[in-house]
Amino acid sequence: MIAITLLYDELEKNTVDDKIAPEFGHNLKMLLAFKTDLKFELGDAELIITYLSDEQLKEFLPIAVEKGWKVGFLPHPKMIHALSGFGIESKLTSAITTILNCKDTVKVDLLMANGLPIFNTMVLGDSISLVSGAMEKSEWRVQMAKVKNFFRLFKYLRAQQYSVILNKEGKENREDIVTAALGMIIVLHKKSSLLTRRILTESYINDGFFHLLILAPRSIFGLVHFGVKSFLRSNETTVLPPHVSHIKTRKLKITSQSPINYSADEKLMSAKEIELEVLPKIIGIVPGPNLQFAEKVKTKEIFKIHELPKDEIKEELIKNPLPLIDHASTEEFKWLFTILRENAKTSSSYMVLMVLSTLIATFGLFGNSSPVIIGAMILAPLMSPIISLAMGVLRQNESLIRESLRSVLTGLLLGYLCALVITWITPLDSYNNEILARIRPNLLDLGVAVGSGVAGAYAHAKKEIAKTLAGVAIAVALVPPLAVSGIGLGWMDLSVFIGAFLLLITNLAGMVLAAALTFLFLGYSPINLAKKGLLISSLLVVSISAPLAFGFSKMVRENNIIQSLSGVEVDNKVLREVNVRQLSPLRISLRVVSESPMDEIELQRLKKEIEAVVGEELELEVAVGIILR
Repeated sequence: MIAITLLYDELEKNTVDDKIAPEFGHNLKMLLAFKTDLKFELGDAELIITYLSDEQLKEFLPIAVEKGWKVGFLPHPKMIHALSGFGIESKLTSAITTILNCKDTVKVDLLMANGLPIFNTMVLGDSISLVSGAMEKSEWRVQMAKVKNFFRLFKYLRAQQYSVILNKEGKENREDIVTAALGMIIVLHKKSSLLTRRILTESYINDGFFHLLILAPRSIFGLVHFGVKSFLRSNETTVLPPHVSHIKTRKLKITSQSPINYSADEKLMSAKEIELEVLPKIIGIVPGPNLQFAEKVKTKEIFKIHELPKDEIKEELIKNPLPLIDHASTEEFKWLFTILRENAKTSSSYMVLMVLSTLIATFGLFGNSSPVIIGAMILAPLMSPIISLAMGVLRQNESLIRESLRSVLTGLLLGYLCALVITWITPLDSYNNEILARIRPNLLDLGVAVGSGVAGAYAHAKKEIAKTLAGVAIAVALVPPLAVSGIGLGWMDLSVFIGAFLLLITNLAGMVLAAALTFLFLGYSPINLAKKGLLISSLLVVSISAPLAFGFSKMVRENNIIQSLSGVEVDNKVLREVNVRQLSPLRISLRVVSESPMDEIELQRLKKEIEAVVGEELELEVAVGIILR
């Protein structure tokens, strides 16, 4: 028979007398109200069952550790964190049954922070502590405080400098960690919180380790990314969420130049330094059914800290509020700047490729051959200096802007000379579909340029996807409009030159702006440095957008006319193959499918019917198709 001493909260005496004591029956040796100066002796086979709040347990457990007592827990109304930390059942009757059926206690670890036990979770940092709502008393007020403080969070987000002084016993060469972080989360095992259950894999209450998760996003966007990734994280995933570092160890100390505000089991506190230590297998408890134990303890520590901010990034995060997007240092992306500087140079190979691509594109345009034109797009080297120009504009790097502009202008000049020469020696001067397609730019072309700029910048920034650059070159189509505008100059046709040149400038400006914005969101420049370049690029794109919007409106109008007439039946005659030849004055060509030939009177009546549908007078080109039965 188990000899039980029941240690209870005096405020809950009625519950003890009515519901708890009768359940233990003859096993109950002693009923004792909780006091801090507990003085009584227990035999080895005896067990203390507590019916205490979290705060009372924090006072009692150090005494139990000192005395070597075995402990079981009953779910007290104010025992929230110990309930989770020790895996205790929330129903009183179930917890009593578990205790009575327990054959032996299990030795478990205890996490101590500045000498006080932590049952569930410890959270460091003002910003993270805000979301706990820990100062509220009722549950609904806690939830309301969490919602309110979540929105306040983004106003006060600021990283704090932390020094993590590691335990150097047996590892004197181990370096301490100095970083900037939004906050830290400390738990003894993964069952302590929803977040750690999703992040930690092998973590148990008897493995002799605790876990320190350092949340160090470099921007608000990074913090949102962390939240979304953590929420959608599957149990099978073993990779840490973005911006999170993980330390698994037995002992360390956290210090900061300014006071560290933290929440220990949702109780707000402050200290200049926090000493954390695991007391391994220090106390025997009646294990709750929700608790997991390690059958074989792994003694290896974990230090996944490569993503922590350091050097200039750390200093920037400490001095300023958390920016909207990530900022990257030149040192971190030195390899990219090296590539972009190399791409900005006007090399002999660049000029040769420029001449060859324009040559191929011009012949392809005269031959009305799409495959040949696509080949010229792939060969064209213009995209590389344009991406370099975008980075120069973003970071206000004058040398990079100068080099890339020289390269772009040299390429354009060579392209025009090549297109002019071929136009003069080619005895063809008629429009075809490939030429016509590039002299009427609209907002859709700007959209293509923007998408290509984003893809080009992203492909340059990511080594693993550089192979997609050929696809980007095809999408942006820089050389064909250059060749068409050169053909327009050779023909002395101003409409062809202006239309194709506008498409070329659209592609250039859209690509530079989109690539610059992409580099900005990838963290290659702070916003205050990028403002001037982005403003100039935006003004250029806006100025180009006016004629593009006009061209787009014309396209929409043409499409509406075609849609309103295609398939329409007029006097038992069906209209097909509708095409808008000209908008001002409106000229339409179409085919009329009829069962008999049409005379002039019928054609005039047809024209009137079409004008009624369109809503204005027009010139009509009609081809009649006769149905033979």
